[in-house]
Formats: sequence, structure tokens, C-alpha cells
Amino acid sequence: MNAFDVSPLMRAAIGFDRMARLVETARAAAEGPAYPPYNIEKTAEDSYVLTMAVAGFGPNDIELTVHENTLTVAGKAPQQADEGRVLYRGIAGRAFERRFVLADHIVVEGANLENGLLHVMLKRQVPEALKPRRIAIQGRAPRAIEANEAEQPKQAA
Repeated sequence: MNAFDVSPLMRAAIGFDRMARLVETARAAAEGPAYPPYNIEKTAEDSYVLTMAVAGFGPNDIELTVHENTLTVAGKAPQQADEGRVLYRGIAGRAFERRFVLADHIVVEGANLENGLLHVMLKRQVPEALKPRRIAIQGRAPRAIEANEAEQPKQAA
């Protein structure tokens, strides 16, 4: 049994449809084709590089798109002019499409194609409003509390 059905878990959950899509996408990716091969490297605390082996493809043959936290890398097969002369074709030049689910706040900074390897640079850019911030603690009571204490009459002993 390779299929994992999350519908029983979702019966009592509201608003978790994104998680169900993520599980389904991960399952489909595991069963999907293994072409082209790729590496994912963490190059710094918030930086990553996706490297794909795309021998025979040029920059005009590959399309990168990001839509709703999904990076899609698609390659259309380059035109083969030497069809009659090739005796053996061991280099795969078939069309492909690979999808990668990106975490929140991951943006594609750029891509380059060098020596048959496509390098896609990714970076986590958390907005300032969502970053943790340190609150300074002062040594004495705030003025609002001092003003309220001054208004209360003191009791005689």
C-alpha cells in the first residue's frame, strides 16, 4: 500500500487544506520520474542552491516559474538536427517538468546554466513584521502606574 489517504484526518480539521496538498504533492513527487537528477544544498543559514543536471539543454530550452510556493522547472526537448547520423543516443534529451514545494518566505534569487548544470539560488526572506524582536526591560515602573498611585489618597495609620 503506497497511497496515503489523509481524508479521515481532515474530517474534523478546518483550514488545513494546504497541508493536505503538501502531503499529496510530496507523495506524487516520490512516485514521479527521476529525470533530471538534482541536488539541494544549504549554502548559508537562509540560503539554498538547487542544482539540476540538464545536459543538452540551453537557457532558451528551460523555463522556471514560481506560483503559490511551488517552483516549477520545465525543459522542452532541444531540436535535434542530426537525427540520421546518430548511431546511439545515451544522453537523455527528453522534455521534463519537476516541481518543488517552497517553504513560506523562500524566494528565487536567480538562476544560471553552466557546464550542463542549472543552478537555482533560493533564499529565505522573512518580513520584518514576522521576525522576532527583543523588548527592552526598564528598571523602574512605567509612568502610567506612578500617576495612578499618586491619585489614590493615602490612608492614615
